[in-house]
Order: sequence, then structure tokens, then C-alpha cells
Amino acid sequence: MKVAVSSNGKNLDAQLDPRFGRCAYFLVVNPDDMNFEAVENKSAAQGGGAGIQAAQFLASKGVEAVITGNCGPNAVQTLSAAGVELFVGQAGTIKKVVERFKSGA
Repeated sequence: MKVAVSSNGKNLDAQLDPRFGRCAYFLVVNPDDMNFEAVENKSAAQGGGAGIQAAQFLASKGVEAVITGNCGPNAVQTLSAAGVELFVGQAGTIKKVVERFKSGA
């Protein structure tokens, strides 16, 4: 399973970025073994539609769940249409957030 987390850095000790479409990076993490890939969010600098483009990008990478702080309605709809689960209202380090996800919290 692949889980994407909006992040302000490139490693598991980075803080979750509360902004989905405008975050600096996405960490695509395998919760089973905590292997991850840091991906720069190229949608962040766009004038509009950043959330939609970020959602489409993550869906194209085979992400099955997204963990973030906030997510706009258009991005929510795009993720939902792609069958990607969304978990909002999260905070903390990427490692702790993924561990909470693994435990079902």
C-alpha cells in the first residue's frame, strides 16, 4: 500500500504540512516497512487548481490514501473519484502520522 503525506521536508522526521495542494513535498510511504519516496510538489507554485493537480498526480502514482491537514473541496472530489482515501486534520512528524494511520487511529 502507498500512503502520501503532505510534508515540509524530505524525510520521515519532517513535519506534516497542513496544506495539501501547496505543500512543499509529498512523502509516499509504504506503512508496512516505512520505505518512502520524497516527491517535490510541482503543483504548489500554480496560480489555481494546485489541489486538483496534486490529487491527480498522487492518483497516477498509485497512492491509496492521503494524510494531510486541510484539503480543498475540488481536491477532495478528485481524490474520491480516483478511489483514494483521505485523512485530514492531522499534525506531527511524518513518521508519527504514518504510525497512527497503521494503528487505525
